[in-house]
Amino acid sequence: MKRVLLLIAVIFTTQFCVAQSQDLSRANAYFERTFYSEAIPLYENAIKNERTFEIIRNLADAYYYTNDLKNAEKWYRFLIKNFTNKIDEEYYFRFSHALKAIGNQEEANEILKSQMSLSENEITNFNRQIVILENIASLGNRFEIKNLPINTENSDFGAAQFGNKLIYASPTQTNKKYKWNDESYLDLQAVSVLDFSKSEAIAQAFSNVINTKMHESNAVFTKDGRKMYFTRNNYNNGKKGKDKNKVSHLQIFSADFENGKWTNVKSLPFNSDEFSTEHPALSRDEKTLYFASDMPGSLGSFDIYSIEINAESFGKPINLGPTINTKHKEQFPFISEDGKLYYSSNGKLGFGSLDVFVSELKDGKFSEAVNVGFPVNSSYDDFAYTISPATNEGYFSSNRPGGKGGDDIYQIIEKKPLIVQDCQQFISGIITDETTKLPLESAIVILQDESKNELIRITTLADGKFNFNVNCENSFKVLASKEKYTENFKSLKLNKERDKVNDASMTLKSLEEIKKEEAIALQETKREEERAKIKAKELAEIKKKEEAKNTELRKKEDAKIAEIKKKERIDNLLSKEKDVVKDKGRLLIKTEPIYFDYDLWYIRKESKPILNKVIELMKKYPEMVVEIGSHTDVRGNDKYNLNLSDKRAKSTREYFIENGIPKDRISSRGYGETVQIVKCVPEESCNEEQHELNRRSEFVIKNI
Repeated sequence: MKRVLLLIAVIFTTQFCVAQSQDLSRANAYFERTFYSEAIPLYENAIKNERTFEIIRNLADAYYYTNDLKNAEKWYRFLIKNFTNKIDEEYYFRFSHALKAIGNQEEANEILKSQMSLSENEITNFNRQIVILENIASLGNRFEIKNLPINTENSDFGAAQFGNKLIYASPTQTNKKYKWNDESYLDLQAVSVLDFSKSEAIAQAFSNVINTKMHESNAVFTKDGRKMYFTRNNYNNGKKGKDKNKVSHLQIFSADFENGKWTNVKSLPFNSDEFSTEHPALSRDEKTLYFASDMPGSLGSFDIYSIEINAESFGKPINLGPTINTKHKEQFPFISEDGKLYYSSNGKLGFGSLDVFVSELKDGKFSEAVNVGFPVNSSYDDFAYTISPATNEGYFSSNRPGGKGGDDIYQIIEKKPLIVQDCQQFISGIITDETTKLPLESAIVILQDESKNELIRITTLADGKFNFNVNCENSFKVLASKEKYTENFKSLKLNKERDKVNDASMTLKSLEEIKKEEAIALQETKREEERAKIKAKELAEIKKKEEAKNTELRKKEDAKIAEIKKKERIDNLLSKEKDVVKDKGRLLIKTEPIYFDYDLWYIRKESKPILNKVIELMKKYPEMVVEIGSHTDVRGNDKYNLNLSDKRAKSTREYFIENGIPKDRISSRGYGETVQIVKCVPEESCNEEQHELNRRSEFVIKNI
């Protein structure tokens, strides 16, 4: 029977291990094919039994790619803590985005600065970018935003206006799921701009010619409405194109509007099976197409490109370069009617993952991109931004918390211009005469930095006022002086509160007034010194008497309290311990007789349990101090008896010390025959029982 049970256990264990191995293999296969929503539950099950680098890395990445940044942060943190030597910069980068998503901006920026391989110039620029973000944040909410009723519980994004309709991407209501995020494949939907803000607005498929069983999104239309460009998976004429890893990349398609319908759908010639092109946008003159791609030559995972449109042909893709692109991800370009390039980036320092940035085209070059600010940008992904300069109205998409689904479309109205300024404060005040309290004219006021470099020098007018405009978070020193007056200064350390007015008002004192006051003060000082001497003598005498009186009272009170507490401790001890008794004004610990061999003093075996009881009592009361008194009967020589009792007392003390009683709590004394219970004079007057009473060891409690 045992063999059968063992065999069953082995078979079960083997099957369990095989099942685990199969689940992990399936998870890895799903992950490689970007089926992240399918891989996550298998990896979550796998980590219950093993937490290898590969499993944790893939699980964290799967959460990251499906925008579950809370769980991504959890597993990236575990990965960095436990596999530091195996991870590269990309994981610190993703970890920083996950941190921002959960509201930990400071730690995210510190991770980026400390763990990324930055040169000294890059660190300086990084710190400057943090300041710029703070300047943008100080503008507050630049936009009014509204979550549109057309949003669903799935992902809706990429709104673009086409005539009187709003065109956007949203999952179809089919059973076919996209394994990346476990949602249905995207189609282009259309809704009337007159109805889309109403809760009862109904969206319809944009075009059965454009929509397929694969993804379609991010449409852009020419002004005459006769041509459109949009993003679709590598799918044309019913055939799905894939790369060598069986991944179907995104491509940009075009279509023509003829005779009331869309036709001539074709993949643009710069697409490829091996990389993605996506998110088309048109320049104002419609002669340039902007898009995002991870094609060879990209600085990062996706870059923004432009390409010239020549009738029915295209030029060569041009990377917009490091002013716009980073070594990470730039996507969703949009060119406004005033020629500004808006796009989303997670490589430029921002408030979250993908943030919306804007750049202006000047002299054929794009300027350094600037974050558009709150509340369009959040700690999550914000993208697919469009705006009309004429109305300051537009749309963007975001996966921020509080939406209806994964990604939601928001309508925006820009309320404040994007004017980025460094934080500034004011240092101001009035220089006055300390005595008269009146403003001082012709006073010199100097502003210095923390290195004592003179920054500004002014001379006050009749009102004595001064004012300096300075940068926040710096230290300054303000010095004031005037002929025939004392000098004065104030040091200020400024915080980051914008437009704060720091008062540096100061008083200066006339030197002539000081001389007058010094003469008066000298006379008063002499009189005061005399009065003080007399008073001090009187106080010293009173104090001496009081101290003597108080000392005597304290001694009496302390003695009284000590006596009361001692009595309480003795009474408590007597009530609790039956072996403690009073005897002729002494406190004794009663014990059975302690026997010693004739003329010897070592502790006999049968005496140790008796002594151990006393030891345990002393350990129970750590403050107890005991004297061991050893006594003999009157028989024998007095000196001999005294010496023998002393040795027996000391031997007993050593036993106590060896058993954990501190030396200062146990003392010993040999009394010989000097203290008898029964007076045996002469010695023949007592019988053996009476001599035995006199021959004893006593344990006298000296303190408790």
